Amino acid sequence: MSELNPIALQKALHGVNYPCDRDGLVAAARNNGADQNVVGTLEKLPRQSYSGPDAVTKAVF
Repeated sequence: MSELNPIALQKALHGVNYPCDRDGLVAAARNNGADQNVVGTLEKLPRQSYSGPDAVTKAVF
């Protein structure tokens, strides 16, 4: 798996209404046409509520 690009992550999460849980993040990424690397990374996040893009970025990186 290639290294995840932070910009690709933020583009994948465009339009997400926070707070949002993991399943909502995955759904948004798929709806935004994110590649499997981004979707797969989000699917591995803990099942919890994320307060905003910074919280997601911190959890991923």
